[in-house]
Amino acid sequence: MPAPVVVLVGPPGSGKSTVAAQLASRWGVPARDTDADVEVVAGKSIGEIFVEDGEPHFRALERDAVLRALGEHDGVLALGGGAVLDEATQEALAGYAAGGGVVVFLDVSLAHAAPRVGFNTARPLLLGNPRAQWQALMEARRPVYERVSTLRVSTDARVPAQVAAEIDEAVRQRPGSVSQDEGSGS
Repeated sequence: MPAPVVVLVGPPGSGKSTVAAQLASRWGVPARDTDADVEVVAGKSIGEIFVEDGEPHFRALERDAVLRALGEHDGVLALGGGAVLDEATQEALAGYAAGGGVVVFLDVSLAHAAPRVGFNTARPLLLGNPRAQWQALMEARRPVYERVSTLRVSTDARVPAQVAAEIDEAVRQRPGSVSQDEGSGS
């Protein structure tokens, strides 16, 4: 059964999608983003899903996308920022990690997330006072990100290639890692 080489989790603005693409390129494997999967299944943007169908509907689609990707994707997988809040997702990530999978928490401070996110309306959970909303999200989610991850990497003041290089090095240290057999990492 295929399993991702690595799973990236973290808040909005941590660089999950960009770092996933960098890692996938280094290792010669595909990158996949569960937010994109949700949009394909729903036939509309995440913002539209929130407005038209509500957050519970979005979270159900997100859970299904994560569970499906964990079972069928063999590259780098980036999860939506709130995906880790679902109990079934937490259990699936725990099983993946117990089987030797690497779950990376891309950590970022508000000061570094703000310019990346732009705090625009495409991120429905950041409407209103986006900085306060982001801070509240992080306070609630940080313990979950830390619990489900096997590796924490700060993305503050770093470009995606630097973050990818650190993850690559950490994964290469693991016995039997796919990246040891594929790509040179440079």
